[in-house]
Amino acid sequence: QVQLVESGGGLVEAGGALELSCVASGIIFTIGVMGWYRQAPGKQRELVATITSGGSTMYADSVKGRFTISRDNGKKTAFLQMNSLKPEDTAVYYCTVDRLTTNRGPLFDIWGQGTQVTVSS
Repeated sequence: QVQLVESGGGLVEAGGALELSCVASGIIFTIGVMGWYRQAPGKQRELVATITSGGSTMYADSVKGRFTISRDNGKKTAFLQMNSLKPEDTAVYYCTVDRLTTNRGPLFDIWGQGTQVTVSS
């Protein structure tokens, strides 16, 4: 069974840092674009950052210069380093992959269960 498992969330003071990890488990041959979304209470889910298999990245304006997305293709893992955190970064952070190639064929639009990030002022 293929799944994405996030970790690394928690409570941090404003100005602090956290690193989120997302591991893709299962028999997986290739992974397409990996990304992080977040959803704050009462708000719509929003894109935070994405990274292609080749390492090209894209960031939401609200996190540029503070967050860094990276990936280790060999370990099927994506990371989100979050620095200079603000209370408005408080949200559930979700890992996503647009396409996986598995032993049972391709899978599309896969999401993790989410990890809570809370930034206190």
